[in-house]
Amino acid sequence: MTILVTGAAGFIGSETARALTARGDQVIGIDNLNAYYSPALKRARLDRIGAASNFKFIKADISNYQELTAALTGIKFSAIIHLAAQAGVRHSITHPFDYGKSNLDGHLSVIELARQRKVEHLTYASSSSVYGANTKTPFSETDPTHAPVSLYGATKKANEAMSASYARLYALPQTGLRFFTVYGPWGRPDMAYWIFTEKILSGAPIDIYNNGAMGRDFTYVDDIVKGVIAAHDRPPGADHHFHRIFNLGNDQPEELMTLVSLLETELGKTTEKIMKPMQPGDVERTWADIGRARDELGYAPSVSLAEGIKRFAAWRLSLDQPF
Repeated sequence: MTILVTGAAGFIGSETARALTARGDQVIGIDNLNAYYSPALKRARLDRIGAASNFKFIKADISNYQELTAALTGIKFSAIIHLAAQAGVRHSITHPFDYGKSNLDGHLSVIELARQRKVEHLTYASSSSVYGANTKTPFSETDPTHAPVSLYGATKKANEAMSASYARLYALPQTGLRFFTVYGPWGRPDMAYWIFTEKILSGAPIDIYNNGAMGRDFTYVDDIVKGVIAAHDRPPGADHHFHRIFNLGNDQPEELMTLVSLLETELGKTTEKIMKPMQPGDVERTWADIGRARDELGYAPSVSLAEGIKRFAAWRLSLDQPF
């Protein structure tokens, strides 16, 4: 099978592309290599895939439909795994139009491309952020998602609605995946675990929001990639109106201070903690109910936070300098 992977230079996208090429699929990777965080990190991720003879990279912006279709002229693919997006809750508060372009225009471009190319299945990234102000835990796919607390979460909710409409209108099989706090080596420098790491290593104090009373369903990237590929391999049919949603998490929320403690242990250093109130757009706790993914996809996350942070810290300490 030849699969188009958008966001192929991103954290989850690059790891998914590597896993697909390793099992023998042909992969066409697309990314615009923007400067939201270091393009050097994105290129380094691509270098890890680039040696594969069954991987081809194309630099293009998915939010521009004409550019996207022109870049793919003459290139055939039978499925799409759409992982490109503008990430980051806090960035969405200060740069809202970035999210309209990448997450709304970009998603529409991809689902229209899927319709025009008559692909067998479109698997796309949603987010635990769609649960917004929901306080019931664990979060289930059947819970209400009508109270977003961030623009980022709102755009992901809109993506699900857009995909559901295309699925019903055109019998276009689609699967949305709500990711829960993905972390690991080659991750995103804007995420808390990486920010904490750099500050711990430099001896700078770290800000702890909501006075540390926060929990996250931290999910190791390898477990997420297995879930993405399992979903890709199982397109929904007419019994689900050709559209399905799954949570992909670890089903084991951990306290924020546990994360900090694990990082300090693995890095061999401690630092000052400055307690601060909750940030706008944030939520106190996330926890994925993964029963549906376990039953229908065989999804079984296996990497604990302690093991995942150990792997991340070893990778970070192996670098000559951060990206």
